[in-house]
Amino acid sequence: MKNTERVISDDPTSASVGDVVWSPVKSLWFLGNLTAALFIAPGLFSMSALAVFIVLTAITLCFGHSLGMHRLLIHRSYECPLWMEYVFVYAGVLVGMAGPIGMLKQHDLRDWAQRQEKCHDFLLHGSSILKDGWWQLNCDLRLQNPPIFHIEPRVLKSRFYQFIESTWLLQQIVLVVPLFLLGGLSWVVWGVCVRVVVSVGGHWLIGFFAHNRGQRTWRVEGAAVQGHNIRIAGFLSMGEAWHNNHHAYPGSAMLGLYKDEPDPGWWVLNALHNLGIVKNIKLPQHLPQRSELVTEAINLGQRVQRVPENCDIATFIKRAG
Repeated sequence: MKNTERVISDDPTSASVGDVVWSPVKSLWFLGNLTAALFIAPGLFSMSALAVFIVLTAITLCFGHSLGMHRLLIHRSYECPLWMEYVFVYAGVLVGMAGPIGMLKQHDLRDWAQRQEKCHDFLLHGSSILKDGWWQLNCDLRLQNPPIFHIEPRVLKSRFYQFIESTWLLQQIVLVVPLFLLGGLSWVVWGVCVRVVVSVGGHWLIGFFAHNRGQRTWRVEGAAVQGHNIRIAGFLSMGEAWHNNHHAYPGSAMLGLYKDEPDPGWWVLNALHNLGIVKNIKLPQHLPQRSELVTEAINLGQRVQRVPENCDIATFIKRAG
C-alpha cells in the first residue's frame, strides 16, 4: 500500500471495498439549496442579487476553498499568520461543502485511494456522470476496512477548528443575517442558496471531468486514476481545474504551472507574498523527486513556466503605506 502523511493502511482492499450509502444531511442540504436555486431564485432576480452572488462566490472559492482549505490547510504549501489561516479556512467553510476537518479527511482519503493500484469507483469518479453526481452530492462511502487518519494536533486540537467543524452548516447564518438586512430575501437566496449550488455542484463537476478526460502533461505510474487539466474551467475554478498539474505536484502552491494556465489563486498568493504576509511558498522545484512521475507532453520545452514575480498592486499598496 502507498501510504501518505495522514492516511495509513496495510490492507490491500481498504481503498476499494465498501458501500455507497445515502447521507441525509449532505443530501438534504444540497437538494434544499438546489430547490431554492431552481424555483425561488429566478423570481427574485435582480442585478444587485447577481452581483452579491458573483462577489461572494469569488471570495469564498478563491480565498476560502482554494487558498484556505486546499493549498493551506490540506497541503501546507505556504505559510501565513495564524489569523489569516483562520480567516481563509473560515471562508472555505462558507463555500458549503464541509467543515475543515471533514474537508481534510475527504480530500486525503480520495488522494490516498487514487494513488493505489485499485480504488472504489466513488473515489475515482469512475461511474457515469449521472450516477457519480448522485453519489458525490448526496451520498457517502463506507469502506469495509477504512484506513487510519493521523491529523496533526495543531488542526485536530484547535478550538477554532473544532467549533466550526461542529457548526459548519450553521455558519451560513453569518451571511444570511446581513444579506437579509441589506438586500432582503433575494440577496439571501442568491448569496447563499445559488452560490452553494454553483460552488458545490461545480466542484463535483470539475472533479468528474478532471479524473476522466482532458489534457495531460504527466502520468503517475501505478495510480488507479490520473488527473487531467480542464482548460475551460481554469479561471473560474480559481486554478483548481489544473488537476493533472496537481496530481503531479500535490504540494505545490502554484497550480497553473505555465503562463497559458490562468491561476487566480496563485495571483492572489503571489501578491500576498510580495506584501510580505505569506512566506515559504512551495513550488514544484522545492518538492521531492517522484520516480513514478512520467512526462507525457512532447512540447514542454516550448512552454513558458510561471514563476513568482513582482506584483504592481502589491507595490502600489506598499508605497501608499
